[in-house]
Amino acid sequence: MDPFRFVAAADEHAARAAASAGARYLAGGTTLVDLMKLHVERPRTVVDINALPLTEIAETPGGGVRVGALVRNSDMAHHPLIRARFPLLSQALLAGASPQIRNMATTGGNLLQRTRCYYFRDTSAACNKREPGSGCSALDGCNRIHAVLGTSDHCIATHPSDMCVALAALDAFVLLSGPRGSRVVPLVEFHLMPGDHPERETAIEPGELITAVDVPPLGFATRSAYVKVRDRASYAFALASAAVALDLRGGEIRDARIALGGVATKPWRAREAERTLVGRPPDAASFRAAADAALAGARPRAHNGFKIELAKRTIVRALTRAGAMA
Repeated sequence: MDPFRFVAAADEHAARAAASAGARYLAGGTTLVDLMKLHVERPRTVVDINALPLTEIAETPGGGVRVGALVRNSDMAHHPLIRARFPLLSQALLAGASPQIRNMATTGGNLLQRTRCYYFRDTSAACNKREPGSGCSALDGCNRIHAVLGTSDHCIATHPSDMCVALAALDAFVLLSGPRGSRVVPLVEFHLMPGDHPERETAIEPGELITAVDVPPLGFATRSAYVKVRDRASYAFALASAAVALDLRGGEIRDARIALGGVATKPWRAREAERTLVGRPPDAASFRAAADAALAGARPRAHNGFKIELAKRTIVRALTRAGAMA
């Protein structure tokens, strides 16, 4: 770990003032500290924001929920409003990491998780995300865990979060506060695809601070499910995951939400798959058609082609679970 300056911020103004070039905000530290130890992250200043009053989960008008950026993942997963109105979000949070990490990890930190690509975390390997222009060792290396959606010729790293996949399905918004005031960014636009600049991962501007996440009301989110497929039953990142919600009326699907994890460079909203379901019965044929639509644009590499069929089966399983709910 390289030397750094440590600042404990008492309020948002002090936090933003301390967040000059090369600074990082510290909340739970479950990602940042790991990467600092590996010399992947080398902030000149670390700004501790744990004293900021961003720990509330509150109902918003119409039945939505606002979650503060410093709410711990375990607290959000078990909160009555989340469990009752957005069960797929609770399920996604509980599928992530370990109980110890969930007790430390925060909403804002989860949004800013960085990839688990082994080449990104190994400073001896070429990685355009870590060192722009150096190349991508994953393209022709061991790429079993890598993305098949949203990739580019410069990066195929997957986004690691479970929470963000559920939030993408729920049309959530990220609230930001910065030098030029406050703004709101849709979750599906918050994370960026790599394109020619894999080093730019989110829409955050320099000095901006995540203050909360808004989950808007969605009545049929009570009929929802999150399914995660991984190499072992706990403390493992997704090879494929699906967050889904179904609006069923009169024996047919009126509306749907589908988002994927483990297979894309960002939390992946499968809108074409959603459209495929509308007007169809909630049966195996409909669910498989949606799964085929979701993976239609997949681009496998040498070792990750299995993810396409795996993701399709994960979608079908999640939709089947949601469809069977009373």
